[in-house]
Amino acid sequence: MHKKLLAPAALVAAVGLALSGCASSSGGDAAAPGEIKIDVPDVPMMEQLGDTEDEVNIVAWSGFVEDAWAKPFEEATGCTVNRKVAATSDEMVQLMRTGEYDLVSASGDASLRLIVDGGVQPLNTELIPNFGDDIVEGMKGQLYDTLNGNVYGIPIGRGANILQYDSSVVTEEPTSWDVVWEKDSPYAGKIAAYDSPIYIADAAIYLMEHEPDLGITNPYALDETQLQAATDLLKQQNAMVSEYWSPATNVTSFTGGNSVVGTSWEVLRKATQDEKFKSVLPEEGSTGWSDAWMLAADSKNPNCAYAWMDYTSAPDVNGQIAMNFGMAPANAAFCETSDEAQAHCDYFNATDEDYFKQVWFWTTPIDQCLDGRSDVQCTNYQDWTNAWATVKG
Repeated sequence: MHKKLLAPAALVAAVGLALSGCASSSGGDAAAPGEIKIDVPDVPMMEQLGDTEDEVNIVAWSGFVEDAWAKPFEEATGCTVNRKVAATSDEMVQLMRTGEYDLVSASGDASLRLIVDGGVQPLNTELIPNFGDDIVEGMKGQLYDTLNGNVYGIPIGRGANILQYDSSVVTEEPTSWDVVWEKDSPYAGKIAAYDSPIYIADAAIYLMEHEPDLGITNPYALDETQLQAATDLLKQQNAMVSEYWSPATNVTSFTGGNSVVGTSWEVLRKATQDEKFKSVLPEEGSTGWSDAWMLAADSKNPNCAYAWMDYTSAPDVNGQIAMNFGMAPANAAFCETSDEAQAHCDYFNATDEDYFKQVWFWTTPIDQCLDGRSDVQCTNYQDWTNAWATVKG
């Protein structure tokens, strides 16, 4: 019989979360905490832990599940860690729907889909002691993984989608996203854009500031008129785009000179290893991503899954994941463990909530308007997928 779920190396007291109606306080009058109620399937939550099973099957981003921390976990719990790396959020959703996996490291453009579909279960945070006061406030209670008072995601890390530029070409630091959206941009033909339907939210953020009559207050809550406006802006940009990038192609797009300005991640800018590439969070704010562990509704190994979520929420392990992937860690205590850890946290703005208040974290658009409107039906992710196909042609 395997060890009871009392703990690999690090365990402390838990907190509950309240629903937050928006991913950011920037750019509009989004619904206040508690105002949004979303109909989701009634999936039961675990009330207590039992003995750990033999394994845990995880769908994760590359770099989230590595031997350096998985092996000690296996030795402490008897749970063999089986990893499946996914390249996109869409792939993660499809893999979780097979019923073959216990856990997923979901970004916000996947998590709400999984919740609304009934594919993941609410989490009992009292059974995850490391989910405590050291978890940064900005990753708690967000709409993309906390609904109707229930927590569905245990934070891993976060990052902003920043404006990256080649300072040898873009010699004056941009202050606005206008350099990638306006048709008179001097960098037309050299603009990098993210290759995903969720990129529609980036257009929506620009429109929030520059076309206020559209009434957009949350870039993930777009009615048909607002979605059409964002799609039109994306089509305008399409003529200027040098490359629609994935994490695998972004770095070479910039270092090869194909792109000189565009949306990016701090870790990708760092990967260029060239000081001429700089970044800025423009005045309109930006989108961003926040990843969290989510547990399958029909998990075959829930005790091992809970053990993994707790283990990877400890400062040292959460920090290893954050440094390996290149993101701000969820557990702020990691930042104080060494000079190297502090430097990492400073680079990724880990504990700077004023910085992240300018960021609208990816949240799956659904029929119910996430900005609190009830007089219209909003567009959902399938609508966004269809619109994105018209942008790229």
